[in-house]
Amino acid sequence: MPRMGFSNRTGYADRRHAGQVLAQRLSGADLVDPVVLGLARGGVPVAAEVARALGAPLRVCVARKIGAPGQPELAVGAVTAEGPPTYDPRMVRSFHLDERALAQACEQERAEARRREERFRPGEPLALAGRDVVLVDDGLATGATARAAVRMLRESSPRSIVLAVPVGAPDAVEALRSEADVVVCVLQPVGFSAVGQWYRDFRATSDAEIDQVLREFA
Repeated sequence: MPRMGFSNRTGYADRRHAGQVLAQRLSGADLVDPVVLGLARGGVPVAAEVARALGAPLRVCVARKIGAPGQPELAVGAVTAEGPPTYDPRMVRSFHLDERALAQACEQERAEARRREERFRPGEPLALAGRDVVLVDDGLATGATARAAVRMLRESSPRSIVLAVPVGAPDAVEALRSEADVVVCVLQPVGFSAVGQWYRDFRATSDAEIDQVLREFA
């Protein structure tokens, strides 16, 4: 059961708490042979609680944001280990950029995505064809990494893709509805500014923490 203290105004104690609340929201979903994927790094501890509640296997999904010049935390796009990058046209225009100007940053992030995929692969990849995939992150700000991940997962022919997050910017949530088959977002605060605003403990998730979670599901 989720810890006491959750509300639409105070948010979550930490990522584990957020995952418990999100799992409750998903508990009635009619899912066929589900697989839960946590977006590395912060989405993994959230996804672990969802996977436990659904009795589903857990894997790590990697998508890397392509940051704006001088503002690396502000995503103008995102890229996965394979496939083309995705860009937010409005953000690209606002910084007077184009794909050529972002090519180097894109390849650096793609290389890091490949490294992390190898790092967090517990064994043989799970077949996703014909299964319901639940993609979990700790929140949506611009939605860039989630969009890139959803597009990559489409290539594996899942039965459906459910994007599930504890909190998100309303415009990002709405935009992702055209990408995923279902979007589940518990909190969509008016005046959203940052995902971490809705967690009392939002410390960065370490590689060691992800390793521990994966061992629990081995």
